[in-house]
Amino acid sequence: MIQSMTGYGKAEAQIQSGKLTLEIRTLNSKSADINIKTSLLPKDKDLEVRKRLAEKLVRGTIDLYVSYEANASEAAHSINADAFHDYWKSAVAALDKETLLAKACLKDATLGSILATAVLRLPDVVDAKKADVIGPEDWPAVSAALDSALQQLMDYRATEGKALYKDVTSRVEGILKLYDQVEALEGERIALVREKFDKALSELATKPNPERLEQEMIFYLEKYDINEEKVRLRQHCKYFMEVIDSDPFPGKKLGFIIQEMGREINTTGSKANHAGIQQLVVRMKDELEKIREQSMNIL
Repeated sequence: MIQSMTGYGKAEAQIQSGKLTLEIRTLNSKSADINIKTSLLPKDKDLEVRKRLAEKLVRGTIDLYVSYEANASEAAHSINADAFHDYWKSAVAALDKETLLAKACLKDATLGSILATAVLRLPDVVDAKKADVIGPEDWPAVSAALDSALQQLMDYRATEGKALYKDVTSRVEGILKLYDQVEALEGERIALVREKFDKALSELATKPNPERLEQEMIFYLEKYDINEEKVRLRQHCKYFMEVIDSDPFPGKKLGFIIQEMGREINTTGSKANHAGIQQLVVRMKDELEKIREQSMNIL
């Protein structure tokens, strides 16, 4: 069964200093475009992670996010007390210029907490320890979380793939049914073409040469014959179904087949010379365009 390139997976890993949340999001793309949007992962694991993402997900724009939530004790230890006190003294000294405001902040607990929160956001007050939160002993848990997020994403892709399969295959069948209607109008089309030809002959002042007339008739009929287009379009539709049923990652190949289907439909329209057939061609083009849009998300 086919897979969609769009997917999402999430998993958590409990490590010694806190909790990591891994999120993977994928969108459609012609190749594997992997973006690791975090500085938390150890540098020596970067290539390993990219390889695992590429092997499992094959193709698409792949974004990996990792967020960190420290344990309460770990978070408390990360405050730089000296820096905090220095900033606090500077803040109070600055407020002394506005006596009323300074007294309000020092006496009012709410205003004091606001000032303390502001100080905590200043540079170097909270030590940055995130870069090395994952130690060697934590990696097995992180690796397992990565596998879990990948599996969740692949399950998501498979579910979306079922919907894609149902949609595109029903539209291919719709194109074939529309072409059946084209064939049903063939007799009427040929009669109209012959009628136009006979009318043009009757309006000629002189009688044409019989041999030349026969040659022109053959040329004219061949010019508007759509038998080859009918055969080739049915072959392309059949091949489309074979590929989508047998190839585990048919997306790119389906794109090429859709191009060939479009050629036959366009040629049918240019040769139609019949309003009813041209209307059917427009409907086939509409179905094919929807197939093309959906196939761009097929892995």
